[in-house]
Amino acid sequence: MKLFSVIGMLTVGFCGCQARVEPPEFTSSAEIESLPAELKPEARKVLRQHAGTFASPVLVTNDGSTSSSTLKLGQAIYQERCVQCHGVSGDGNGPVANQMYPRPRDYRKGVYKFTSTPYGSKPVRADLVRTVMKGIRGTSMPSFKLLPPQEIEAVVDYVLVLTHRGELEEQIAVLADFDEEVDPELFEEESLPLIKQLWAQAAGSQVVPLSPQPVFTRGHVSRGKEAFLSKGCSKCHGEDGRGQNAENLAGSFKDRWGNVTRAADLTAGMLHGGQRPIDVYRRIYSGINGTPMPGFASAFQQEPETLWDLVAYVLHVTNTRRMGIGHLPGPISPYVPETPESGDAAE
Repeated sequence: MKLFSVIGMLTVGFCGCQARVEPPEFTSSAEIESLPAELKPEARKVLRQHAGTFASPVLVTNDGSTSSSTLKLGQAIYQERCVQCHGVSGDGNGPVANQMYPRPRDYRKGVYKFTSTPYGSKPVRADLVRTVMKGIRGTSMPSFKLLPPQEIEAVVDYVLVLTHRGELEEQIAVLADFDEEVDPELFEEESLPLIKQLWAQAAGSQVVPLSPQPVFTRGHVSRGKEAFLSKGCSKCHGEDGRGQNAENLAGSFKDRWGNVTRAADLTAGMLHGGQRPIDVYRRIYSGINGTPMPGFASAFQQEPETLWDLVAYVLHVTNTRRMGIGHLPGPISPYVPETPESGDAAE
């Protein structure tokens, strides 16, 4: 009996002495951290007022249609499936982020690469839903198409919480640095409406093709190749589309987030922005936000059919390796250049 009593006491003791797990908290951005010490408390107060906290997240652009329960559902899904890569604050610095190329997205900049809107514009909601559902081919971002639609919508809402919070941080820091004070009234009159306006404008700015999509023929592919070589595409992607030219291989390109990036190997069969003709059209027309890939909308205003020729050629090149023709892939290094600090890879 004494033995059983001791075991029982030990069991209760061990159960009662388990370490308490503290709930996660959002971390401040570099912009907020760089403010003078006397301005930081007020800056964080304004941020909490409009963007909430981890325990009580707030969607800045909420028009009243998104409930707090939806945001908590989205947060739970994010913490289970997304935080490992994108981090608690959405800064792209999750526990496994350093092992990935391309790096997980830092939502706080408010910049999304693969959108249906013009270069520099915010995405529409459907763009974010599509990314969650389909993933991004050729990256570590998987498809979550098996999630119920309600959960997909909820996690998109929560991603927007993190995005708007980051945008607010930047605006607060800019105003505080300029005025040498945190003025909540000025922030509410200027910065907050600007953020809401930019996201609202995106809803009516989706790229519509300059001409109808044709049924692609060998003629479209042939003309597309001529345009590819003459309009500047080959400067980054190489004449054969593999991106094996010297500047690209040198790892000299950087993206909006300060990470090494590289023009795509189009022959890899993995177009990050989507495989549909309209996806490729929009990448050429608008470019890719946050990257050195420019838009060619103005270059083809007088010859809109050439845009579709380029789409036909890119899709043809993308499928060559599957069909067993064309060049083999080039060496992946230095997609992520080695550094003394890392020993292996920087990103």
